Amino acid sequence: MKESIPANDKRRQHKLNLNIMLKPDRIAGRIWLMRMKTSLLIILIAVISALINMSVIMSAHDAAAVGDPSESPEAESFDHTYALYGSLLRKYVRDARVDYKGFISSKAELEKFLDSLGRVREEEYQAWTEPEKLAFWINAYNAFTIDAILENYPISRRFSLIGLFVPSNSILQIKGVWDGLKWKAAGKTLTLGEIEHEILRKEFDEPRIHAAINCASIGCPDLRGVAYTRDKLEEQLSQASAGFINNGVKGLEIDEHDGRVRFSKIFKWFGEDFVDKYGGQYEFEGRSEKENAILNFALIYLADDNKKDFLKRNDFDMGWLGYDWHLNGQ
Repeated sequence: MKESIPANDKRRQHKLNLNIMLKPDRIAGRIWLMRMKTSLLIILIAVISALINMSVIMSAHDAAAVGDPSESPEAESFDHTYALYGSLLRKYVRDARVDYKGFISSKAELEKFLDSLGRVREEEYQAWTEPEKLAFWINAYNAFTIDAILENYPISRRFSLIGLFVPSNSILQIKGVWDGLKWKAAGKTLTLGEIEHEILRKEFDEPRIHAAINCASIGCPDLRGVAYTRDKLEEQLSQASAGFINNGVKGLEIDEHDGRVRFSKIFKWFGEDFVDKYGGQYEFEGRSEKENAILNFALIYLADDNKKDFLKRNDFDMGWLGYDWHLNGQ
């Protein structure tokens, strides 16, 4: 007799058979789902990476745009006309006297000009012409000197050995004014002394710089009310030299009656700088090499022919004028 299978057992068997049949499809579906998740994850990672790279590039671009102009490929070129500095000189310099109080009211503009000197890179400077370089350092020296005065204005006497023997408002009252205070220019950090002695005097064969740079003192050659520029440099140096030599108070005093000639002490201090260019033009018998050069320099720029003739006769006592260290303020 054939044994019958209960209905409940039949249903369980049917379900089991169905599960066995569907199991491969379920496994395939899960594998597909896992692959989809992996693909989406890879895409998401790629998108995030691209966004990060874009952010870095944009940040670098922004930094270049607002960062140090000297490092930017689009940095503004240096203004060799010195328009800003020239406008300040025209406004605050009259008859070789400086309105330092006025300069203080325009300190932000002066700072802007000083910053432009500091932004000049060494490689940019080296590509300039000699007149561009020389005009740059003359203007830098004079502008830094003005800045030193403004930072200590009004100047007062300091308790030191030198401070007791010079005027109370002299630039010499400023501690370290020539060998301590520093400014940035053309990729360097320099003192006024370094600009004068290591750059202007050593790198340029141009003694007329001594008539162009100004030490903020009445005894110095006049601070001109214009900036020195590459296009007018030769003319400006000649004008400055003529102005100094023909100034009988602080440049050259000639007393024909007493047979006496007195030069500024600038020629005493730096007379050797004139020897190469002016030493062999006219021979003053019995004079030193330095004296010959100084006298020849005077012959070129003196306006009075009678005084020239007096010098050529070479019958005079040669010496030096006193130096007025009072501030050249108005």
